[in-house]
Amino acid sequence: MKPFDYLIVGAGLFGAVFANRAKAAGKKCLVIEKRPHIAGNIYTEVIEGIDVHQYGAHIFHTNNEAVWKFVTSFGDFNNFVNSPVANYKGRLFNLPFNMNTFYAMWGVTTPRQAQEKIAAQRQEAGIEHPRNLEEQAISLVGRDIYEVLIKGYTEKQWGRDCKDLPPSIIRRLPVRFLFDNNYFNAKFQGIPVSGYTELVKNLLQGITVRLNTDYFEGKAALDALAQTVIYTGAIDRYFDYCEGTLEYRRVRFETEVLETPNYQGVAVVNYTDRAVPYTRIIEHKHFAFGGQEKTVISREYSAEWKVGEDPYYPIGDEKNQALYRKYRERAEALSNVYFGGRLGTYRYLDMDKVIEEALDATEHLV
Repeated sequence: MKPFDYLIVGAGLFGAVFANRAKAAGKKCLVIEKRPHIAGNIYTEVIEGIDVHQYGAHIFHTNNEAVWKFVTSFGDFNNFVNSPVANYKGRLFNLPFNMNTFYAMWGVTTPRQAQEKIAAQRQEAGIEHPRNLEEQAISLVGRDIYEVLIKGYTEKQWGRDCKDLPPSIIRRLPVRFLFDNNYFNAKFQGIPVSGYTELVKNLLQGITVRLNTDYFEGKAALDALAQTVIYTGAIDRYFDYCEGTLEYRRVRFETEVLETPNYQGVAVVNYTDRAVPYTRIIEHKHFAFGGQEKTVISREYSAEWKVGEDPYYPIGDEKNQALYRKYRERAEALSNVYFGGRLGTYRYLDMDKVIEEALDATEHLV
């Protein structure tokens, strides 16, 4: 008889939700985590009295009421609404693309004027069958918005010229002909009042957690402890990259404390000029409407990923998707290992989707 029902590899959101529900069903869980902390990439740490998102901004948003009820049962959320700003060579634009954006871009004051401007630019481009991301973007929103707000940011994010990126990356671009800066436009959104780390700590209450534990350094011994493995790490790493290495982009952060109460006046500013090396600056206190005397900012730099580094964004092109399908076939052939989460399924997932899939997994497995 093994001491645990489930060995959960990774103390991020998927692993924590699964462990919580399995424990509630009377199962014994062991959660292991390679890092020295729980919560995965949603980990927050208090610096100068401010909850700092150590792995980039995480803003919870969902239209799924069941997921919202679940997550808010483990911590109170504030009413933060994401309203980012884009900075292009010192010019400021509201995001997502809406009437405030179009007024700043062209001076138009009515939805009809904005629609006519975009339609004229789309017609002038005359692109019927987009061959790359640049042509796709221009065919959707015209050249001005593309050049000022999409091109530089996208090229920094992916490390490639927009002409060399597939059109599928932006199948659609949300354009609102309203004066509305609510980026997600979701029914429920906010940030945990006590931070994401505390939220995950509450999910893992009463569950055995081992930090600083690399699954692959003691895989056989760890597997022997449980009936079933819930694996949330990179799927190609599990199979020792036997089919090849899946590709990701990674993010590097420069975080600093500033002797000012308010640096940029908003939580998120995207820098859309390619000449600026970072993609955006996060001012963490604004996620929680903070009034501290100092502030903490993080500059984000997108970079190529190498094996051994923390992966962030899957490069979901045809080559990588074909490779992932090979690993998924191998995963489906295993009877006692379940792959979940962002890395385990090689997808970019919002937090609400991670929770939804973890809850579904417990319904089927526990």
